[in-house]
Amino acid sequence: QVQLVESGGGLVQAGDSLRLSCAASGRTFGSYARGWFRQAPGKEREFVAAISWNGGNLYYADSVKGRFTISRDNAKNTVYLQMNSLKPEDTAVYYCAARGSGFPSTQEKEYAYWGQGTQVTVSS
Repeated sequence: QVQLVESGGGLVQAGDSLRLSCAASGRTFGSYARGWFRQAPGKEREFVAAISWNGGNLYYADSVKGRFTISRDNAKNTVYLQMNSLKPEDTAVYYCAARGSGFPSTQEKEYAYWGQGTQVTVSS
């Protein structure tokens, strides 16, 4: 059974940092692009960041560019999202996803596997 499990969320203050992790099990995702999306209360899920299978291609939403960094460790079947200089508008449930292609996409529909999400709350 394929599972993606996010961890690392929590309650922080504006300006703080968090690192999210997404561990995969059930199959090896080393050749898959991985992505992070988020959904704030009352809003649709939106793209945050994505990384190609080998880490050579990185995509970021404009709202997080320069503050968030996506990375991966294929040996651990894990993808990370380092979030710095957090703002209250970053408050959301963060989801990781895996795409059945080595190239990243900003489109939610391109991802076949999804985690259950982890809550990130940033207070002002």
